[in-house]
Amino acid sequence: VMELVIRRYRPSDKDTVRRLFSNGIREHIGPCFQNAMTSPLHLTIILSLGVVGYLLGSLFTALLLSAAWVGLIYCCSYDLFARYVAAKLKTDMQDIDGSYLSRPDDCFWVAEAEVDGATQVIGMVAVLCIESGNEKHGELFRMSISPKSRRMGLGRRLTQTVIDFCKERGFSKVVLETTSTQMAAVDLYKKLGFKLVLTHTEAYSPSWVLALVQVTILKMEKLL
Repeated sequence: VMELVIRRYRPSDKDTVRRLFSNGIREHIGPCFQNAMTSPLHLTIILSLGVVGYLLGSLFTALLLSAAWVGLIYCCSYDLFARYVAAKLKTDMQDIDGSYLSRPDDCFWVAEAEVDGATQVIGMVAVLCIESGNEKHGELFRMSISPKSRRMGLGRRLTQTVIDFCKERGFSKVVLETTSTQMAAVDLYKKLGFKLVLTHTEAYSPSWVLALVQVTILKMEKLL
């Protein structure tokens, strides 16, 4: 059984945490692309472009037009996640202490365990206190787990750490956002009592990019 410690972030964790965040987000590019390419819309477009290309020129033209559309969808999938990573590495993930540890009602945790004989950071999560009038709630950010450490209950423990932190401070709820392609995360949050309250397409990429890859942003919340 893996001995796991969830503790407050330290400055010495910065490089590992930034790498864990970047890799964790970028790994969604492939599944996003695959999900888009299996949709009836894109299969129909690829087939139609192939037929048009063949009728207008040759088999090569047909393949070229179809490949161009596939390339566009991959570029959109890449842009959606890579642009988000680039923006966050320059803002809150550049100054983790200032962004998440400068106020008593915010926090950033890392999970560490012994891996291959050495203690390593294998997961992380953060929470920010959001104030609206007299009401306070927590917003969960930066959930990420090393691929080798998944399906061991770590995601549940990190999420529960945020929930307990918010309960202790009398927050009204915990909210978070994820994408429609991250079904494992969505399933986990639902099991922990989060409910879908809103969907939108506001992201760092243009809305047409999200439309092409058929991704929506899911806002979920758990009342405390």
